[in-house]
Amino acid sequence: MSLSIGRRTLAALLAAPALARAQTAGPIRLGTLTPLTGAGGPYGPVMAACVKGVIDQVNAAGGVLGRQIQLFSEDDQTNPEAGVRAARKLIDVDRVAAIMGTWASSVTTAVAPLCWENRVFLATVSGADSITLLPHNGWLIRTQPNTTLQGRKFGEFAVEQGGKRIFVMMPQTPFTQSQFAAMKTAAERAGSTAELLIYDATKPSLRTEVDQAMRSRPDVIVAGGYTPDTSVLLRDLYRASFRGKILSFAYSVNQAMLGAIPKEVTEGVMTLAPSPAEGSGAYAKVQRLVNNQSPDPYTCQIYDQVNLILMAMAKGGDATGQIVRDNVRLVSQGSGEAVDNALDGLRAIAAGRAVNYDGASGPCDFNEVGDIIDVKFRYEQVRDGTLVLMKIA
Repeated sequence: MSLSIGRRTLAALLAAPALARAQTAGPIRLGTLTPLTGAGGPYGPVMAACVKGVIDQVNAAGGVLGRQIQLFSEDDQTNPEAGVRAARKLIDVDRVAAIMGTWASSVTTAVAPLCWENRVFLATVSGADSITLLPHNGWLIRTQPNTTLQGRKFGEFAVEQGGKRIFVMMPQTPFTQSQFAAMKTAAERAGSTAELLIYDATKPSLRTEVDQAMRSRPDVIVAGGYTPDTSVLLRDLYRASFRGKILSFAYSVNQAMLGAIPKEVTEGVMTLAPSPAEGSGAYAKVQRLVNNQSPDPYTCQIYDQVNLILMAMAKGGDATGQIVRDNVRLVSQGSGEAVDNALDGLRAIAAGRAVNYDGASGPCDFNEVGDIIDVKFRYEQVRDGTLVLMKIA
């Protein structure tokens, strides 16, 4: 059967706005690459579910550019090799335009070149300074503060807690050296000292390393690993009767850990993490989406990532990684109409208005290399097996 189209009909179709023409295209394909298992396993499933919740809402309202969004979720297993395999599937098989949510810095470092080589936009929650120093040419952003900023906050907080001799214990990661350098600078600026010991995160006991740390007579120890090795380290510090203060990452000393080891092992441990924008409209939306009154920072960040990507596609009039790359800052910063979700943003963009997105993780303003510019930090302390807020600053 043949189908003929008159010249006037063809001309009208070609002259139609991009929004109307796009309605005949297939679904918009997006991917999440989060740690559903491994050290990041407590966070990845909720992150992926949050993205699905946003996409379900947008699809119910008509989608983006007249197209439905199709989500593909893969597990990076908190492992670079597994992350690369999953990214290859998302890029080569699922043909996604953007990937969201890579968590471990080692995974993001391995996956990022695949993304920019295939013109797939990458939004990450990893913090290693080295990530945005990669030659990505604008193909990635991160909503997580870099490790130089995190290290400075750790160092300043250690000093605030009375630390004169600070001992940092960390496995080797892409962020170890840069984070320690920032801690050391902050400590020395205040007249304190800081030492670093790098340990093997796969060891079942770290007592030898703890004994080495104790010989330095530290008053503050920074436990800088992931949940599995930090659990080992905290047990050995307790057995060694360390009586100083312990600081750690909030993603390591989380409620899952606190429910798995004796309360006395973790009592008094203090944690630090980028703070979500508690009290904001976007934060309330995340609370409802994931049915949790205290959503973690990474879930708040990936909520912002999917909203930004959808609005960038609408702003640019197409659903490619290149369009996201070129338009993400046009919807995330500037003097446009304040929005905190994609639905409001898409309506404003369709009406020809500029938008400025502020999200669940705070203002989403990025510098020229893709680093988030402004963020607050949340400080908590373990008391009787529960994390209790100390301050947000």
